Amino acid sequence: MVAATHHIMRFDRRLLAVPTALLALAFANQTVAADPPELDPQLRQQAETLIAAALESELAYNLVESLTTEVGPRLAGSAAEARARDWATAKLTDLGFSHVRVEPFEIEGWERHAESAAITAPFPQALTVTALGNSVPTPAEGLTGTVARFDSLDALLASDDAPEALAGRIVFVDETMTRTQDGSGYGNAVRKRYQAATAGQARGAIAALIRSVGTSHHRFAHTGSMGYGDVGHSIPTAALAAPDADQLTRALQRGDVSVRLKLHTEILGPMPSGNVIAEIPGRTHPEEIVLLGAHLDSWDLAPGAIDDGAGVAIVTAAARLLLEHDLQPRRTVRIVLFGAEEVGLRGGRAYAAAHAATLPQHVAAAESDFGADIIWRLDTNLPPERTYWGEHLYTLLKPLGVGRGTNETTGGPDIGPLVPGGATPFALRQNGWDYFDYHHTPNDTLDKIDPVKLRQNVAAYVAFAWLMANID
Repeated sequence: MVAATHHIMRFDRRLLAVPTALLALAFANQTVAADPPELDPQLRQQAETLIAAALESELAYNLVESLTTEVGPRLAGSAAEARARDWATAKLTDLGFSHVRVEPFEIEGWERHAESAAITAPFPQALTVTALGNSVPTPAEGLTGTVARFDSLDALLASDDAPEALAGRIVFVDETMTRTQDGSGYGNAVRKRYQAATAGQARGAIAALIRSVGTSHHRFAHTGSMGYGDVGHSIPTAALAAPDADQLTRALQRGDVSVRLKLHTEILGPMPSGNVIAEIPGRTHPEEIVLLGAHLDSWDLAPGAIDDGAGVAIVTAAARLLLEHDLQPRRTVRIVLFGAEEVGLRGGRAYAAAHAATLPQHVAAAESDFGADIIWRLDTNLPPERTYWGEHLYTLLKPLGVGRGTNETTGGPDIGPLVPGGATPFALRQNGWDYFDYHHTPNDTLDKIDPVKLRQNVAAYVAFAWLMANID
């Protein structure tokens, strides 16, 4: 125990730049059971030993390096995503996990081939653009229209909704995203990615452009899924890099602007995907599950190091530590590497459907899908009689620089579909201050990962896994 504490304290001194005020969150909406049981001293010592080992382990970095190098970009439904499943099953088997398998499902495939945009008048120049996932193509020769700019999606939705209001024009939603540590700015900003096309089509627009959903000022456009709602496939839609959105806005301040947009995309029909699953079987309650999740797919523009190669590496390395220390948990620890998360949480939904009968036995589920920066906050969603689980976990994570959050989490993206069926979600929140600088761009590459911070994540996840798999 002394050695474990030494490693944790050394890590804490050299790391984090998270302001103390951000870690001192109120215990919002916490209901603590009367006289909760004490944490078993042996269980605490085992957890601290695992934490110390995680802070020295290089496995997570080696895994994300392997995935991003040997597979690279892993678009949902593609041959590359299939290679990623092969990579994952081989790695999990070699690492000694049990019941390694793929649970297949189908998605509607989509692929980009080429994309470009340019101002044609009055100031001819190229614009940096990327098609949004699921967008229909333009005609082969492209399309040209005058631009109708809106400061926000709400401004577009509040505009004249007559079918001819924007006839023949390209709608441009120029809404910025707020940078936050917890990623809360994303929810509002991403609305335009899903709704700009349908709102534009309803008003007669021939295409839609949005300012990228991201916080970067670099000249990288951010892709991501868009939707056509109930109208079927409609107008082509793309995202502009932030500097190019600024450039287009400045041009519009001088008068009418025409833009040519060319998107060569293809909707492929049903394509295979799947969830990769591996386990450490429980010794006394194997039917009870502690789920460690991440998603295996990425967008096609980059190797997907922070989204979500890091998550795949974190949860795998955390579970592997149990095997390295010859520790068999009371409950089953299950790794789930979800497929097709980026195109609508398809892996999470497929898992929820396939395991509907046993979701109430998922006593704890957490997903790593917010990059590779440090975990700074613990959120739970425990019933009153079990809130002490969260308090005991917090005491283990506190030396890692983790603060206590709320008891209202719905978990990560792929965990969300499991919760209505009875799974108990946890969230080990990562610092996302710069996450959306790289999210869904060509800049999501291995050099963005700090191995020291990655190890802190592994330490937090192994403590979570071991405690939840053994606590009374």
